[in-house]
Amino acid sequence: MESVVLVDEKDVELGVMEKIEAHQKGILHRAFSVFIFNKKGEMLLQQRSLKKYHSGGLWTNACCSHPKPNEQTLNAAFRRLKEEMGFKTNIEKAFDFTYKASFLNGLTEHEFDHVFIGYYDGIIKPDKEEVENYAFKSIETIEQSMKENPNFYTEWFLIAFPKVKEWINNSPKL
Repeated sequence: MESVVLVDEKDVELGVMEKIEAHQKGILHRAFSVFIFNKKGEMLLQQRSLKKYHSGGLWTNACCSHPKPNEQTLNAAFRRLKEEMGFKTNIEKAFDFTYKASFLNGLTEHEFDHVFIGYYDGIIKPDKEEVENYAFKSIETIEQSMKENPNFYTEWFLIAFPKVKEWINNSPKL
């Protein structure tokens, strides 16, 4: 049984709860999202597996998940990037945000989301249980697609993408 770390609005740990129960009750918990770019400045997107318990088949950032109890969020992000997308690369904390989104299946994501950004141009070997497909796309292409078809993307990606774009525009790294 997988557990998530319950937090307050300042990411102060309050306890743990079974993951599905936290999503059924819409309780705020710790999460992370990893955004990966290649040398061309294109963003790596993954299409979530159709088998996922929510948002299956939707496009989103390279990987996202929840740290385990007593696991550092950065370490969890490294771990899940390797598990989901099959590669390791350096990532750094960019910012965090809180969001709440309800789904048709009755579950609610209410997350304090830590956003990490990294760069990678090597081989990608996604876990087919987690990832249906993946692609590198330009910021402009993603932006246009999101305007035309917002229902193709996860709720958190729609919220995080403009924040990541702003972070990149203010960062000397790309």
